[in-house]
Amino acid sequence: MKHASAETLDSLNDLLTGIRHHCPPIKEKKPGVFYLKSSALLHFHDDPAGIFADLKIDSDWVRYRVNTPQERTMLLTAIEERVGR
Repeated sequence: MKHASAETLDSLNDLLTGIRHHCPPIKEKKPGVFYLKSSALLHFHDDPAGIFADLKIDSDWVRYRVNTPQERTMLLTAIEERVGR
């Protein structure tokens, strides 16, 4: 599964803006690739089944579908829980 293309990231603009503004401890090192301190935290993938986000929780990557507004809200909630907001 490849990392999300620029076109895919453009389609996630509202989600990415929400992450940038509502989760301040997270830093975006490259478009769509987020870090917490010096550790990778979140990135996105293109897949034939849709768009997915991988969020690192403890030492495991957890995959979230982010194709619908409801799925995107679930991801934002998981990110906020992960970073302690």
